[in-house]
Formats: sequence, structure tokens, C-alpha cells
Amino acid sequence: MQTSNIKLKTQKEIEKMRTAGHAVGNILRKIEDIISPGITTKDIDIFVEKYIYSLGMIPAFLGTKGMSSNFPASVCTSINNEVVHGIPSFKRSLKSGDIISIDIGVIFDGYYSDAAKTYAVGTISDKASKLLNITELALYHGIDQVYHENYLGNVSYAIQNTVESNGFTVVRNFVGHGIGTSLHEDPKIPNFGKSNTGIKLLSGMVLSIEPMVNMGNYETYISDDNWTVLTQDGSLSAHFEHTVLVTDKGHEILTEVKK
Repeated sequence: MQTSNIKLKTQKEIEKMRTAGHAVGNILRKIEDIISPGITTKDIDIFVEKYIYSLGMIPAFLGTKGMSSNFPASVCTSINNEVVHGIPSFKRSLKSGDIISIDIGVIFDGYYSDAAKTYAVGTISDKASKLLNITELALYHGIDQVYHENYLGNVSYAIQNTVESNGFTVVRNFVGHGIGTSLHEDPKIPNFGKSNTGIKLLSGMVLSIEPMVNMGNYETYISDDNWTVLTQDGSLSAHFEHTVLVTDKGHEILTEVKK
């Protein structure tokens, strides 16, 4: 089924996306055990890539086309003032006090799933800890607005309101997205907006909701590698993401794995 350019998933498709989502959630949970001072971002990439292939799945990001090159890794690793799309490297070692966003996608039988989490490395500052907590809270406040026939603008508004009421800013030029047989499908999901505006969510839609939140202002720029997005003012940035199914009764977070 299709609404405009937005594809509604069948039960068979949802099962495949649920399998892919569970894999991503498990990987993000397993990363908690290896994040520590001294590990390189490439070590993280290798760990994740091996795990994805061991499940018989495909890394979704590896080879993704960008402005001038294909993405060279299986995960995005974005440290401190890097917002998203950081490229893993053996030259980038984590140190205590860092925060790192790890964004992972997999393909299972032609269907995508996508999620991200920002981790504390060792002991981080109280301000950085608040940034992580509020960004994750904003994600879940946005997800709370995901249900059949609610407006998409209510998702965006809930995220923005949570972030800005706590003194942070939401990135404007990168947004969430629909997901299915492609990593990025309609609709686009801004992390800012007005309530009761936009399209109505329908059961069968699958959305990747991903607030990107800066400690300073929301302006960003892309580095010389043509991938890594950084805060314009050098402030810290956090990123959390889940793939979420709209259901008749509300929603299902496909990438959430309970402890």
C-alpha cells in the first residue's frame, strides 16, 4: 500500500524490519561493553561489521553514496562536537570525558533498520550528561506522539519543545526519515515544527526518528572529508535514534531491546 510517496508496510515486511531492528538494538547494547578510553573508532567499526555479517545481514551504511565519495565504513562514529556521519579511523582513540554517537544500520532480506545512541566515555561532565539525557528524553517524547492519525508535526514539536525548554538546540539541516526497502524514504521528519501540522501518520508507516541536539547553537558545517557534520561553534552534540512502526494501537519501537 502507498499514501502519496509514503509506503505502508505489510505484515510480512514488518516482520523483516522487526528482525533487522532487533539486530541493531542488540548491537547498540553490546557496544556498551566495549566503549572505554583507548579504543579506536575503527575498532568499533570492525566489531560491529563482524557482528552484522555473523547474523547473515548486510551493513546498511557501507558504500552509501555521498557528495563525492561512498561511505567507507559500517558505522558512523561522531565524537564530541561531531553531530553525525563521522568516519571511523585507527587514528581516533577515545578518551575519558568524550561522548560518542554511534549510528548503525542493517539490511535483512532487502529491508533496512537504523538506530543511534550517544555514549559516555569514562567520566563525563554534568553538562554533557544532561545533554545526553535530554536528547534521549526528546527522542522518547517524539515517539510518544507516534500513533495512527496523529499529525507528524506533533512528533517534531515534542522533540523541539523538550530540547529547547532545557536550554539546548535542535539541528535544523539534518532530519529523520521514513525507512523500508531504502534507508531514506518519505516522509522527512524534522526535529522542530508546529503542533497539529504536516501529514497524518497511518498504521503501517515505519519512521526513523532521530533528534540531533547541540549544547550551543544549531548551526553546523560539513568537514573536508565531505561526510562528518560538526557544530559551527564547536559545542558538544548528541544523537539518539530509533526505528518506529506506527500501529493501530500506537507504536512499536523496532530497534529497542529491553535490558
